[in-house]
Amino acid sequence: MSATPESNIGTPQPILEIADKKAGLLNQPKAVWAVFFASIIAFMGLGLVDPILPAIAQQLNASHSEVTLLFTSYNAVMAVAMLITGVISSRLGIKWTLLTGIVIIAIFSALGGFSNGIWTLVGLRGGWGLGNALFVATALSAIVSLSNSGTAKAIILYEAAIGLGISVGPLLGGWLGAIVWRGPFLGVATLMIIAFIGLFILMPKSTAPNGIKTRSSVLDPFRALKHRSLLVFGIAAALYNFGFFTLLAYAPFVMGLDEHGLGFVFLGWGILLALTSVFMAPKLTEWFGTIKSMCLMLILFALLLVAMGVWTSTQWVIIGAVILAGALLGNNNTLITTAVMNAAPVERSTASAAYSFLRFIGGAIAPFTAGKLTEIYNPSVPFLVGAGFVLISVLFIWVNTKHIRHVDNPGLGH
Repeated sequence: MSATPESNIGTPQPILEIADKKAGLLNQPKAVWAVFFASIIAFMGLGLVDPILPAIAQQLNASHSEVTLLFTSYNAVMAVAMLITGVISSRLGIKWTLLTGIVIIAIFSALGGFSNGIWTLVGLRGGWGLGNALFVATALSAIVSLSNSGTAKAIILYEAAIGLGISVGPLLGGWLGAIVWRGPFLGVATLMIIAFIGLFILMPKSTAPNGIKTRSSVLDPFRALKHRSLLVFGIAAALYNFGFFTLLAYAPFVMGLDEHGLGFVFLGWGILLALTSVFMAPKLTEWFGTIKSMCLMLILFALLLVAMGVWTSTQWVIIGAVILAGALLGNNNTLITTAVMNAAPVERSTASAAYSFLRFIGGAIAPFTAGKLTEIYNPSVPFLVGAGFVLISVLFIWVNTKHIRHVDNPGLGH
């Protein structure tokens, strides 16, 4: 990655706090807003597909576990690809890495729209995951390094983009999916073209001062995981994402709603996710600290999954739980991303790649496992198992508190 102010680690905390106060969240360069809007469109891709999962299963004669592989292949490829994002971006630069990711997403989503079999679609979603890995890891690094309002506010802006994309995506996906299940795939391709044009025009060629770059190695993320704090957050995120993607990939099958109905449910989910990630998470950090707030959100999310497991056949409980989960997930996403960015004395792009590699492994295993558990047992079991993994993540954080407490107390060191 660029040898830029990408990493404020090592900068005295008071200076960072002063910088945060001087620049407001909305006072950003055009390049930041270009990445922000492209991120919204990129994350619309995740929500666009969610409302059409039951329709894909029906029209392609696929089982629930086969359809959930659309998330598994996507997350598995994204996890592995995260390890090379630093190598690629250090050679192409942030701008061209983002644009390359967008092109890959557009191509594979368009091909998905013309596919006729579930296994072809699963393979194409893997290619989509490669593009998303290049874009997502680099977008976070780009917003943090280009922002003039400090790391904390830059991360909030990034999480807001995720929330907006995830909230608007299902509504558009439900509308397009009600016409034909191929619609959302072609819709993503079209939106990616718009994102490409915006970034190409508004983003500077290089974010490095005087064009100076340092070359990253594919081993850098593994070296970063030698820092116990980063490893703890990565493993905790993998466990937590098991619950996250159980809800995201499997809940549509038990709600008993059509594409429009699923679109509105996940719209509510996404709106709460966006609002809490921007407005509530910073307050929780201020009141309770990052670690305690994170554990509180995870415990509440686990209880919500338990409720979904107990009352799986009660439609209003599932719908209400999915929407409410958006608030808990929005808070936790911001809290854990902020913690990771300040967890270890490594470049933020490297920290993001290492952390994302671990968390998306959890996201890859969960969807297919949920489908299989239903086929073997019953529809309640996936939610209960997901709740168990989320609770284990809380226990893991608690056992390793001494390795991560510096996130709330910078004076303690790493």
